[in-house]
Amino acid sequence: MTQQDTAGGQAVLQWGHEALHLEITLDDGRPRLTRIGQPGEARSSLGASLPLVEVTATGHGRGWSGDRLVGTDLGGRLRYRSHRASREGDWHVLSVHLHEPRTALVAEVTYRSPDGVPALRGEVVLRNEGRAALNLESVSSLVVGCLVPPTARAVDDADLLWAQNDWMAECRWQRQPMRLSTPDRGGRVSVSHGRAGFALNGQGTWSSCGRLPMGGWTDRRTGRTWVWQIEHNGGGWRWECAENQQDLYAALFGPTDIQHGWRHPLEPGAEFAAVPAALSFSADGGPDDAFAALTRYRRVQRRPHDDHQQLPVVFNDYMNCLMGDPTTDRLLPLIEAAAEAGAEYFVIDAGWYDDESGGWWNTVGAWEAAASRFPGERGLHEVLDRIRERGMVPGLWLEPEMVGVRSPTAESLPDEAFFRRDGIRVTEAGRHHLDLRHPAARAHLDEVVDRLVGEWGVGYLKLDHNVDPGSGTSAHPGETPGAGLLGHNRAQLDWLDGVLDRYPHLVLENCASGGMRWDDALLSRMQLQSTSDQQNLHHYAPIAASAPTAVTPEQGAVWAYPQPEDSLDEVAFTMANALLGRIHLSGRLPELAPEARALVHEAVAVYKSIRGDLPQAVPSWPLGLPGWDDPWVALALRTPATTCLTAWRRPGSDATATLRLPHLRDAAARVDLLYPSAGRADYVWTPGRAELSLALPTAPSAVLLRLSTP
Repeated sequence: MTQQDTAGGQAVLQWGHEALHLEITLDDGRPRLTRIGQPGEARSSLGASLPLVEVTATGHGRGWSGDRLVGTDLGGRLRYRSHRASREGDWHVLSVHLHEPRTALVAEVTYRSPDGVPALRGEVVLRNEGRAALNLESVSSLVVGCLVPPTARAVDDADLLWAQNDWMAECRWQRQPMRLSTPDRGGRVSVSHGRAGFALNGQGTWSSCGRLPMGGWTDRRTGRTWVWQIEHNGGGWRWECAENQQDLYAALFGPTDIQHGWRHPLEPGAEFAAVPAALSFSADGGPDDAFAALTRYRRVQRRPHDDHQQLPVVFNDYMNCLMGDPTTDRLLPLIEAAAEAGAEYFVIDAGWYDDESGGWWNTVGAWEAAASRFPGERGLHEVLDRIRERGMVPGLWLEPEMVGVRSPTAESLPDEAFFRRDGIRVTEAGRHHLDLRHPAARAHLDEVVDRLVGEWGVGYLKLDHNVDPGSGTSAHPGETPGAGLLGHNRAQLDWLDGVLDRYPHLVLENCASGGMRWDDALLSRMQLQSTSDQQNLHHYAPIAASAPTAVTPEQGAVWAYPQPEDSLDEVAFTMANALLGRIHLSGRLPELAPEARALVHEAVAVYKSIRGDLPQAVPSWPLGLPGWDDPWVALALRTPATTCLTAWRRPGSDATATLRLPHLRDAAARVDLLYPSAGRADYVWTPGRAELSLALPTAPSAVLLRLSTP
């Protein structure tokens, strides 16, 4: 509910619900966010607050006065016009309407928060009501300048959080004291946007190449924590976090001119919508509770789909298995082994379209089955039919936005259907990139999907993206590549919506060389996220354990790829990697010894017994967010009644670890070993300290435990 009060003669807008309260103070008609957090928390000073939106345009840059940010960019000059509070299903919505008299720029800043969830989504729409065009250079998605309570030590006690994200080394969360990037310079310190103490930028076409489009900070003394995400499916994003008037601010952006070469001419009467962003909050529960809130937010925010509740087991023939070289003869034994193991989907990965024995990289684009790989009258359909006969849904791999330079599709589509810069078609690693704003590009992909899904009966598409063609595309003179990339990114989301509108039961997996395009814009539409291309089962453990920071557990696809040369402990280890996410079974199953095959079958059966809890569970990390080389790694998923916990002991570690589960403090929890049932784990639960002492006698080894409360 929204109401207007007065504080020192200034109007105050109050809005929120039981889990999140927001307060906007009108400072001489200029709105400032002066409080966000739990209801009843203290208000920040006006000096530490910032405008609701930052807008820079050519001739309208950022403003400074001495050491203070004064907000003389267009956003700082925007004045309050009106506001409206509403309810849209589970969402509380507040829209604040602003205007800037000199340029006649109008902004609608919309805040959305799911009922009962301490999370906030920011959306900004600009409209030019003037007579002259404005050349936009940056538009913030969400600016919050009152992150810490008004205490002297707040910034000193803060740690920054961010995640490095590289090929085969995804989701590596980092933590460092805020003072390393924002030193205490004495007096009143203000840092302007663009001069942030700490900032991360995306790059190229991949949204998560090098780093996730996420961040946060936590108070190491009180546990107060904020985490945020930029909901954008391209590399054009930026966030910064720094000190401002003895408080902390976070500013989240889509593409900008300085970082991404993005500019957008806002013509009279035209509108521009910024990339959305969201943040979640924990008052005293540390990063675990903040990520739990973000998990709940993601579930409310995404497109509904049956897959989110059913969680079928997927077999994919690629990783540590056929590795992009499928044939009928190679697939048929795998289909039998996958069905016996309990798989419910069977996905044929890369190579099914290749008639050149592995030389398909620069020929992709037509997506027709290779007769040389699938001989006989039925061709590939013999394999698809066999998958169905064994009770599984068939799936195929696609790289939809890519067209090889040797593909006939490269000739049949016009130049305008591809990424271009300076009028020249972009070529990267022997491939062109479709621009989905062009009708011919979209029609081509729609024809492919309609044939594979509508005619062939494929029920699962793994959509990959293995080339980064750089800064973007210029569809017409004067369009910056960054603006063209944003246009394509939005067209891609629209195309995905169209595919799922036509085929609502189709399951889509998001992949880009593993996790190089890992963002909530895509995951709000697609059902699964490939977490990595990592082939080493020991290195996969920290990726699997960290994945729920960036994707809901029921969407995180984790490879489990047992090999005939693996020890039984290693087979259990690789299977345990996937038990608190989505099993992507692979490996050379037909060659496994009976004992190893039994471990695989047992893992799938255990997964099916617990997967009903995963869509309601939230994550926590009993040993802290995993480090890449940590000797022990642990992930817990908790519901009100149960906590499932996977613990991995890696080579070179001590035999015992102490795992902390503060949500179970003083609870008389029962501990059960779920997997492997013959495992040699010793464990002791101490309710008063909320600690589980766990011993695993061998390394590598892993177990899945369940703690239940009456």
